[in-house]
Amino acid sequence: MKFLWLKNEETVNWQELADLYKSAPLGDKSPEDLRTVFSNSMFKCFVFAKYRDTNKLIGIGRALADGLDTSYICDIAIHPDYQDQGLGKAIVNTLVEYSSKHKKILLYAVPGKEGFYQKLGFRKMNTAMAIFSDQQRAFNKGIIS
Repeated sequence: MKFLWLKNEETVNWQELADLYKSAPLGDKSPEDLRTVFSNSMFKCFVFAKYRDTNKLIGIGRALADGLDTSYICDIAIHPDYQDQGLGKAIVNTLVEYSSKHKKILLYAVPGKEGFYQKLGFRKMNTAMAIFSDQQRAFNKGIIS
């Protein structure tokens, strides 16, 4: 199977991206909100599976970055039909490469996925802290303690 890799959002169908978020599962986000967060991210990866004359969005990732000090990788998602093919690893490695001039690269992982990211060189931080818009939900999901 052939894959098309893009690093800008010019041709992205935002509803298709919202559908990928649901199936990955990364949550229920509106196409408009996804357009905002990806447009405001310095680095992004979009992976499409090529089928004859069409391309299907099957993988994504993005990094918020300031150009020097910190790059924050988030929203790595692969469609369930394409998982376990190395695409997630390739997206993370691509975003790390894009972020290589930054002093630190941070990554937010959903609970249970830490081992995957540790294999890619990420280490747990002792001092990471967060405020969520829904603190109780983040607590219930095991994201914060």
